Amino acid sequence: MADFARGHVTANGLTFEYLEAGDGPLALCMHGFPDTPFTYRYLLPALADAGFHAVAPFARGFAPTELPPLRHFMHTSVMVADQIALGQALGGGPDALLVAHDWGAVGGWGALGRAPELFGRAVILNIPPFEIFGENLGTYAQIKRSFYFWYFQMQRVIEDRIRQDDFAFIRDIWGDWSPGYEADEDLGHLRTALADPDHLHAALGYYWGQFDPTRFGTPEWLAEQAAAWGGAAPQPTLYLHGTTDGCHGMTAQQVQRVREYGGPGSDSALIEGVGHFMLVEQPKDLNERITGWLSRTK
Repeated sequence: MADFARGHVTANGLTFEYLEAGDGPLALCMHGFPDTPFTYRYLLPALADAGFHAVAPFARGFAPTELPPLRHFMHTSVMVADQIALGQALGGGPDALLVAHDWGAVGGWGALGRAPELFGRAVILNIPPFEIFGENLGTYAQIKRSFYFWYFQMQRVIEDRIRQDDFAFIRDIWGDWSPGYEADEDLGHLRTALADPDHLHAALGYYWGQFDPTRFGTPEWLAEQAAAWGGAAPQPTLYLHGTTDGCHGMTAQQVQRVREYGGPGSDSALIEGVGHFMLVEQPKDLNERITGWLSRTK
């Protein structure tokens, strides 16, 4: 694995630490849960070779990024605001790229539409636009995948449960979401990022902020989410999803429809035999897909 340089920047009221590689226009790479910027350990050097300053921050709630004052509740609008502020602080512009996965993708869809001047292109992984995301939430298959939404609402016990047996619950989540992938290295990075109770509490705040059972799926909830990350992105956008993604299921027709949410030059692909953490499952293929698309959309 590359020995990444580290940096830090203040954005949206927090000091974010990040991994970085290369020089050139910004390529901001945002991760989700339960992973860290090291999910980008193969892509960062490839983006650097493609002429970008590739930056992967530790997201709000993940050490060593500064703890936020409000740790119990992380709304999608905060994720969007973080990405906009990071783009501003790190020199985003028409030549900049946004790469976003999982919760990062949620914030990314909102940032692309609400601050189009900061990113000229985007690569979004595994979470579709809100409108398509919403189509799946009430299906039986997705409810089974999303059991953890509700399990995480057991707020008095879930933090202790996650820590038990050296984060065995998170190991099992990785196993369900990326079947067959050995996640030992990734779990080591996650244990470091969420080692202290305050950081784990803040990371779980993403779920407490979005999926309160008393509000989830109500018209008010839908309106809030749509306001934060609904709508289209005007930039050329590449969307990639895996057929064995155990986190969020997508049909081939839905994956194809994602192209309609991006600007001219957008593309999408449903990749056979790859799961939710595709960047570390099949790094050579994913790097080639991403850098190949970037070369075609200059």
